[in-house]
Amino acid sequence: MRPTGSPQELERRRVRALALLKEGLLPVEVARRVGVDRRSVRRWKRAAKRHGEAGVRAKPAPGRPPKLSPEHKRRLEALLLEGAQAAGFHTDLWTCPRVAELIERRLGVHYHVDSIGRLLHELDWSPQKPARRALERDEKAIRRWVHKEWPRVKKTPPAGARRSSSSTKRGS
Repeated sequence: MRPTGSPQELERRRVRALALLKEGLLPVEVARRVGVDRRSVRRWKRAAKRHGEAGVRAKPAPGRPPKLSPEHKRRLEALLLEGAQAAGFHTDLWTCPRVAELIERRLGVHYHVDSIGRLLHELDWSPQKPARRALERDEKAIRRWVHKEWPRVKKTPPAGARRSSSSTKRGS
């Protein structure tokens, strides 16, 4: 299991452990002071012996490098701020497929739609989902029905009627 902390924090801990070893402390005591297992201290000591301090330095995180450079990310954010309509879409709503298309068109980088949410999260943005409503929807008729018809068809107990047993207090 990988220990918690940034690569720089972990490196500082390893360098501190080496300094304590140079002071003459035993690996068991160094491990206790640094808060690691004694085997880790021995492994760091062996790495330092073979490669010097470079053996305990932080190494770059493995994994695929990002597709967008920091400059591309700044350009993408500027494009997002201009709005979806300015980018040629018919509504001003940013969805993952639209952002993927924008990145491909303007920045020349292909992103799968499933990766766009993670990218937007990095930029402190969130993808939006369009509300699905019928084109024939009549808002005025809906409001009229809610105010006039709904109270008539809604089941409400008449005033003074007993409530259900689940909502009344039981007597002692």
